[in-house]
Amino acid sequence: MKKETTANNTTALVEDATPDRHIKPAHLSAEPLSRLDTQSAKPHPISNSDVPYRDLTNAETKRASIEQLIDKLDVKHNLRYQRTADDTYCNVYAYDFCYFAQAYLPTVWWTKESLEKILAGQEVVPVYDETVARIYSSAIHDWLLLWGASFGWKRMTDLDEIQRKVNEEGGVGIICAKRKIVGLSGHISVIVPETHGKKAYRENGVVIYPLQSQAGKLNYNYFAKARKDWWSHERYSSYVFFYHD
Repeated sequence: MKKETTANNTTALVEDATPDRHIKPAHLSAEPLSRLDTQSAKPHPISNSDVPYRDLTNAETKRASIEQLIDKLDVKHNLRYQRTADDTYCNVYAYDFCYFAQAYLPTVWWTKESLEKILAGQEVVPVYDETVARIYSSAIHDWLLLWGASFGWKRMTDLDEIQRKVNEEGGVGIICAKRKIVGLSGHISVIVPETHGKKAYRENGVVIYPLQSQAGKLNYNYFAKARKDWWSHERYSSYVFFYHD
């Protein structure tokens, strides 16, 4: 498994932060090769013109467009997300999903020097390996705690409540776990609205395993009980749940 290299401002475990209006998202530009049918240019947004954005008009359009987005990204089959001998791509899929869901989650993030300039009011342009660096799932765990509130992410602890909000509001849920061994990959999955045929796993009417979508060693457009509570595995030192409207 590929070791993680992270932007150097996100490696420490941090407490929840209050929103910072000065900070801005870091997106590279879309590249012709950043497509669903290639494994190239993974840090860049997908350039396929037919990938649907989440329709933010109301809860119903949000839910319907998320279902369309999952079908189009088709993480189970599209080449962009297939594991290789050296790596898996849970963070790439989570980034792509959130990008088109219009909820910011990083796949690159500002370097320490870039952050200092931005917070001082200077203009900084995302340039790969200069002003921004790749950020993987263990570091995304810490990023959510440090910067998530600045981009509309709310930390939650009740999976039943997250699934209800995702279902009723058409929002986006995240489960992210940090690896115990520094440098090894953690994991991240997206909590998605239930459909007529795809359901979370409940016991006594309470969600135990939410309905999720992920890339990884195994790719699933939808799953719930198949991976059980993967975030509690002994390989992880910590996990967090977050929700975005």
